[in-house]
Amino acid sequence: MTQMSGGVQFGAHALADRKNDLYETPPCATRALIPFLDRDEPIWEPACGPGAIVRELEAAGFMVHATDLVHYGLDGAFGGVDFLMERPDRWMPRVIVTNPPFKLADAFTRHALTLAPTVWIFQRLSWLEGAKRSDLIDTHLDHILLGIERLPMMHRDGWEGPKLAASAMPFAWFRFEAQRPAGRVTRFERISWRGA
Repeated sequence: MTQMSGGVQFGAHALADRKNDLYETPPCATRALIPFLDRDEPIWEPACGPGAIVRELEAAGFMVHATDLVHYGLDGAFGGVDFLMERPDRWMPRVIVTNPPFKLADAFTRHALTLAPTVWIFQRLSWLEGAKRSDLIDTHLDHILLGIERLPMMHRDGWEGPKLAASAMPFAWFRFEAQRPAGRVTRFERISWRGA
């Protein structure tokens, strides 16, 4: 999924370059999600990285349990936690909010739905495509929040190349429900990243 802009290539970084696939979520994307979250519900961020999503949620007064496979130095986060190996437990929050590594987004979403009733995933809008995730889209996708504007460009951790102002592709928040009521139609809503 390569896109060109001014001679700069996006989305085609070699796996060796992407390492842990860490692309931090722009703060405005998390702030735009906040009105759609229940402040009484603790949140689990299982791919917290250095804390882009966690910081915005905590600043808004949410209780956040932050974990990641790698510890990036975020105070209060638990490193060395392989989310895909986690099993249901009484302590687990009922809401998961995350921007998982793109290469693991399907697996993260499927597994998250075994651990929490509500799951918010931040991904490219094109993630809606693909027969391999039809089970997720057709059975569990409940709400899509698409930005009216393009987000700031997200660069992989350690990127030393040009820093562009806007992303070349649209992103959205996708809310999945483990038990979406039969017959419910997926809601689609346009939101402003700038207003957040």
